Amino acid sequence: MSKPVARKETEVSAEDNKAVVRRWIETFNNPYTPQTEVDALAPGYVVHAPWLPGPLDLEAWSQFTAAFVEAFPDLRLAVEDIFSSEEMVAARVSFRGTHRDEFQGIPPTGKEVVFSSIEIDRMVDGKVAEHWFEMDLVGLMGQLGAIPEPEHSEEAPPST
Repeated sequence: MSKPVARKETEVSAEDNKAVVRRWIETFNNPYTPQTEVDALAPGYVVHAPWLPGPLDLEAWSQFTAAFVEAFPDLRLAVEDIFSSEEMVAARVSFRGTHRDEFQGIPPTGKEVVFSSIEIDRMVDGKVAEHWFEMDLVGLMGQLGAIPEPEHSEEAPPST
């Protein structure tokens, strides 16, 4: 009877995984360091977001982040909360920056924006292999004037 072939996997702690994700998120702080971001990502890295037509690979993700950093050159990200369980890491992240270049077809407004995201990462051998994120795009676009701010009323309209 033959022995099963053992796969060699690097043993990485939940705390180490949290540290990698925190460093990766902080690479977006001014000045943005793309190589540091790439160093935190596993081969075959893939991104999922509900507003994307499908998953993004590393090249498409790099184009997205480059456009974002160009539009908000003073972008600052802060990890507000971070949790880890085995190979999964979740973070609540706040963003702050000034809209100084075109973003999603919106000309620069000079407005400072503040928004947040929830991010979940699957780690493999101490690198981010898969990334899911929910970003407050409605809040961001509202601050840029691309969509009307919701109206606030003291009472709800009567139902019919």
